[in-house]
Order: sequence, then C-alpha cells, then structure tokens
Amino acid sequence: MSERQDAAAWLGGKAAKKTLSELYGEAAFRSQAERYARLADLTGEEAPASELRFYSAPGRTELGGNHTDHNKGRVLCAAVRLDAVACAAPAKGLRVSLRSEGYADPIAVDLSDLEPRAKERGKTEALVRGVAKALALRGVEPRGFVGRIHSEVLRGSGLSSSAAIEVLLGAIMADMAGAEIPAIELAKAGQFAENEYFGKPCGLMDQTASAVGGVVAIDFADPSAPKVKRVDFDFEDEGYCLAVVDTGGSHADLTSDYAAIPTEMKAVAAVLGAGTLREIEPELLIARGPEIRRSCGDRALLRALHFVAENARVPDMVDALKAGDMSAYLKLVKRSGDSSWKLLQNLYPPSDPAEQGLALALALSADFLGKKGAARVHGGGFAGTIQAYVPRKLLSEFAGLMERFFGSGSVIPIAVRHAGAIRVF
Repeated sequence: MSERQDAAAWLGGKAAKKTLSELYGEAAFRSQAERYARLADLTGEEAPASELRFYSAPGRTELGGNHTDHNKGRVLCAAVRLDAVACAAPAKGLRVSLRSEGYADPIAVDLSDLEPRAKERGKTEALVRGVAKALALRGVEPRGFVGRIHSEVLRGSGLSSSAAIEVLLGAIMADMAGAEIPAIELAKAGQFAENEYFGKPCGLMDQTASAVGGVVAIDFADPSAPKVKRVDFDFEDEGYCLAVVDTGGSHADLTSDYAAIPTEMKAVAAVLGAGTLREIEPELLIARGPEIRRSCGDRALLRALHFVAENARVPDMVDALKAGDMSAYLKLVKRSGDSSWKLLQNLYPPSDPAEQGLALALALSADFLGKKGAARVHGGGFAGTIQAYVPRKLLSEFAGLMERFFGSGSVIPIAVRHAGAIRVF
C-alpha cells in the first residue's frame, strides 16, 4: 500500500465510519468523509500523505448563564456537531502555514517570535501566535506545521467560530509537540490568544465547551481553576430540536457594546467593595441601590440584577436536566430569555434601536411555541441569533415562519456533540 493510500484507506474504512458517525451522526457520515478527503487532498500537495493528521473542535451553544462568566459566574453550555476541522502535517522549523477554505490569503506565522504584534490584531495570525505563546508557557515546545482548515461553525451564528478555531489550533500544536494538555488548559490558551493577541474581550465559556464536549456546567468562581461538570442529557431524546435562528444582524462595531456589559457589572461590584458581582451578597444590590444608581446609572444596576438571577438559575437548570424534567427546564429557559431582554438589555445595539431582529425573533417564537417550547437570546447578543427549543414535529413549520422574516436557511438545527476537541486520525 503506498503512502497516499494510507489516508484514503482510513477514510474508506470501518474505523472512519464509526468515528465520523459518532461525531456527526450516521446520516452525515458520507458528506463528512468527503469533507475530510478534500482537506487531505489539498494538504497532500504540501506534505507526504503518511504524515497527514485530522483534528476537530466543535462549536458551542450557550444554554444558560448569559453574560455571567466574566464576573466569575456559572454557565451551562454544550458542544455542537458543527465544527472546525483541520488536516495538518509536521513541517521543518517553526513556521506555520495554513489555508482556510473560503479565504484566499494564506496564514503564515513564524513561531520563533511569540510576542504579540499590533498589525495582527483582529486576524487569525494573532490567534496562531497567541495560542502558541500560551502553550509555550505551559511547557509545550512550538513546532512548525502545514495544513488546511474548514469550519462549519458559521461566523456570527453565536456558535463561537473563534473559540472552535482557537481550540483547534491548540489541539494541533499540542499533538505536534507530543504533549498531552488537559481540556481546560486548551480552553485557557484560546482565551489568552483572543484577549491578549486578537484584542477581543471574552470569558472562558466558549473555549471550555469546545475543548470539553457534551453538555457542560461550569462554575467560574475561581477563573484559574473553574469547576467543570458534564451533564448526561440529549434534547433529541426528549423529542426536541435545538435550533438557532440567524436574524441577519451585523456584528460589526459591536465590541464596545459587548465590553460595556462586564465593565458596568464590575463597576457596580466596585461600589460594593468587590472586584466582581460573584463576590457580593445579592441583597446588597437592593439595599444600596440608590447609591449604585448615582455612581453607575440605572442600566448598570439592572445588568447586575440580571447577573444575580441568571447565576442562581444555572444550578436549577442543571437539576432539571438531571431529573429529566423538560417542562421545568423550559420554564427556566424562558426566564433566562426574559432576563436578558429586560434587565441585561442585549437584544439590540443602543446606537441602532430601529434594528431589533433578535427581539422580533423571540416574539415570533413565543407566539408560535406557546408552552410547547422556549426561546432565548443566544450568546453575546445585540445582533445575530436566538436559540429555540422546538418539538421535532413542529420544526418544519417553525422554520417556515422564521424564514419568511429572516430569509432562507436562517434556521440552523444543531445537536449536542459529546466529544470535545480531538485528533480524529
């Protein structure tokens, strides 16, 4: 058997069918095998086929804990089957050369210099360099590699395409160096790269969900050592389809709106003598409310009240899932959505109140689903997507309604993926 046949033999064999079916579902096996084969063919132009390796990191969906992680709060999230995949091979030296499908320009980074570069901020090169630096601080020696990346985690979908890429890069780099890195450390490496090199503030939830996999409850009371617990649950088993609805709003120029939320929450905490809201007694928000209003403004106080309620809601959501009580869980989902809308106020940009796609999608969902399902804002908010729990038998009708308002393909069914970031082959 020649070197080139090795990769092809795996993709056409029983092991690949089992692995890819577990990651994507049996119905998607063939299309995913073709996807992997395409990446292998392209990467094979630059490296021997016998050295090709496949990696995958899932996107994530936030189930509860909207904007709580950055204040040491609790979150509930899940990895999803939509993922970022890479075919990569070792290269001599410390140069990383990557191409991403859909982007004309190659990504080239020399890992002999791991210091941040201003001209790379906001670019994938910053993530490559930042993840390499974070792993180097954990004892992982940088190695060069070549490869191709393809992501099915749509940008702006609220499924965290950036975290999937960051965690994917970490998995590749650790494997190339022969290092075994705990999932939470891969997540921290991704967050470090996004915060310090890419230039975007974010918590640790997205990367943790991608690195760990499954339904995950995370407590960030100690951000350096978050408590991560898997919850054995699958919404499909309960007859529900989990879907996101892309309302088409642009995320451009929203960084300041996202950043204002943790800034205002921490400003309230500072008035109460703490660094984050998790460190205060919730009763103090009301007891010292007038003082907080004068110092921070009404919106900051409302956002702090959201944090307290949402942070307390996450354990209740976990308990409902563990008990298999879908009715109780859906009620909590609705409360989470209402709190984000009324208190957190992240359904539309303050600078553009005329565009309220998220609010419209939630209103339509509530009217359509009634007590049969639930919907809430998904992810950071202000634009992008909502999340809906739709009975399977109603999915087609629900999608038809949403597409009338938001366009063809705006409803994206998602399923929980039980594996986190992995080397597939």
